[in-house]
Amino acid sequence: MADPPKQKDAWDKFGVLLQPVGGLLTAMAVAFLGVTGSRALEERQSRDSNARLYSELMSQREVAESTLRKDVLGAILQEYLQASPTDLDAKVLQLELLSNNFHDSLDLRPLFHDLQRKLLRLPEGSDQQELLARIENLAREVTSKQLFTLQGRGARFSRPVDLAELDAAGSGSVPLTPEPQTLTIDKHKCDIGVLLRSADRRTRNIRVRLEASACNGTDAQALNTTFDVGFYDFPIIDNTRLANGWRCAVVLTNWVDDFAELTTICFPGEYASLKDRPYYEEVIQKLRQQSDAPT
Repeated sequence: MADPPKQKDAWDKFGVLLQPVGGLLTAMAVAFLGVTGSRALEERQSRDSNARLYSELMSQREVAESTLRKDVLGAILQEYLQASPTDLDAKVLQLELLSNNFHDSLDLRPLFHDLQRKLLRLPEGSDQQELLARIENLAREVTSKQLFTLQGRGARFSRPVDLAELDAAGSGSVPLTPEPQTLTIDKHKCDIGVLLRSADRRTRNIRVRLEASACNGTDAQALNTTFDVGFYDFPIIDNTRLANGWRCAVVLTNWVDDFAELTTICFPGEYASLKDRPYYEEVIQKLRQQSDAPT
């Protein structure tokens, strides 16, 4: 005899009701995950597309700026070289255009010195002093801009120079500071000394001897080099390469009667001008320092 059908309790009835609800919830979850994943993929694709567009725009902008700078440089140089030797006012104006636009990438010192020589040959009572003051003020502005750019990554010190004391020393040397100055950049140190040898008041140049020793990261011998410093020597372009990859520049920042001011600045080599390429030894040394640095 067959058993009577079993009565369904409340849980069985609840399970029957939940079966279609569970399927609906599963379908809703799958749809939600699909929509969310699709939206995240679209956002990522949009970000990548915006990044590529930004990169392309910046690249096109750099190409356009480089082309414009090249055309401007060529036009100004052509005008400067073709200008009449007697039209010095035009040459000063063209040098101002070159300095304001290309002072960090172009060695303008030969143009400054050439123009200074021509102006010094002018007779007294002409526009000599006015034009000389213009190019000196221009050079000081360029030096100030470059020092401001470099001082954030380098170390510097400035000292006044008594030209009368320098003249009295004759063939001797006068130290700019009583003791060499220890400059520190990123925990690396170097002792820098500057000796004054002579001064040319007509061209406003001071002959100095730069001494660098005890530079961290190298066992090279001390550096000693002698050169002239004037208003037309700019630190980013006119600097001395040290053994530890630094660059060191001595610049003339002021000259009033019997007193002048010299500023010495040291900075990492990567902030020098584009024409100043690093030596292979410097690259290898920097790679070794990075590999030996603790992670």
